[in-house]
Amino acid sequence: MAYLLLACAIASEVVATSLLPRTAGFTVLLPSLAVLAGYAVSFVLLAKVVQTVPVGVAYAIWSATGTAAVAAIGAVFLGQPLTGWQVGGLALVVGGVVLLQLGGSPH
Repeated sequence: MAYLLLACAIASEVVATSLLPRTAGFTVLLPSLAVLAGYAVSFVLLAKVVQTVPVGVAYAIWSATGTAAVAAIGAVFLGQPLTGWQVGGLALVVGGVVLLQLGGSPH
């Protein structure tokens, strides 16, 4: 259940971040309200997740997945191309999260 909530937190954050350009610096009301609501939902869900998932693992997954998703959305839908270096950097971030998860918890 915690990882489903984490997926919802990530989705909420990604939607909010993707809408940021439409706020025009928080001068356009509806997109601004959507961004604030999206971030609020994301943080509330993340707070629920860290009750059962270690905060380092939860935050690493949340931030890396969100970063990769927003970069992909920017490239596909917002006309913001990614260079080879940027794709490599994203791969390193995601790889780091995988290693963190594979490392398990120390006993």
